[in-house]
Amino acid sequence: MARVEEFAEALRTAITNRGLGLERIREHLSQHGVSVSLTTLSYWQTGRTRPERKKSLQAVVHLEHILQVPPGHLSELLGPSSRPRGRWLRRAPEFWPEPSHVEHALLDMETRWDDQLIRVSQQDFVTVGADRSERSFRSRQVLSAAMNGPDRWVAIMHSDEFDRPLPEVRTLKNCKIGRLVRDEAQGFLITELLFDRVLRKGESIVIEHELVNSELSPLAFGYERRFRLPTREYVLEVTFEGAPPASVVQLADNSSVEPSRTLLDVALDVRPGIRGFRWDW
Repeated sequence: MARVEEFAEALRTAITNRGLGLERIREHLSQHGVSVSLTTLSYWQTGRTRPERKKSLQAVVHLEHILQVPPGHLSELLGPSSRPRGRWLRRAPEFWPEPSHVEHALLDMETRWDDQLIRVSQQDFVTVGADRSERSFRSRQVLSAAMNGPDRWVAIMHSDEFDRPLPEVRTLKNCKIGRLVRDEAQGFLITELLFDRVLRKGESIVIEHELVNSELSPLAFGYERRFRLPTREYVLEVTFEGAPPASVVQLADNSSVEPSRTLLDVALDVRPGIRGFRWDW
């Protein structure tokens, strides 16, 4: 059976087993920041056409989640020639204030696996010192492989304070530091976090790393997490070792939050964008 027929049959079966109509599937994809027309979905399940473009291949990864089939169940039927290729993060710099500098730094990074890592959970724990400085940032990721091969995660950190010492990167669980780029003049740091094993399709991993500032760390006026792809769960906890800030704004909806020594943001099915807090002393 040709691959396009295998894919169409598997997609039809998954849709039938899930009990969702195409309009409902389209709505679910839209909630994840993915736009696919009803006509396209219909063509895919009948075998008239198949996903070919990068955005379409990313949509298939989300379809696997929506239809509750194992990661890679549909995408692997499209064959290796149709899987997303290249260094996706070369498009990611649009998130950053000086995109050309970040883009150039990413040229030496291995980023081809990122689109094949499903973001199950992202948890950030931020500590602000009693002197109101940025003390440390600890991140915990739960990732699931959509195909065989993922072996690393690329993390990008940006500071609004240029020409200050950048934090030290420490790995805490199931990973080690690979290539590392530090640019204090532009205020960013990029590092590869190499997994302790190569993931096979359907395997998951929990990794943790920490960014620790020196005594010359800048004053803290907020923390934000930028999401390029959907994430099933996000948890952010900001702890102030001293007095809380005078005012706080939650970035997800630009709403005011009651100042406290602990700020908490918990969200499910997070779409691409920015979450976090900004505050004033």
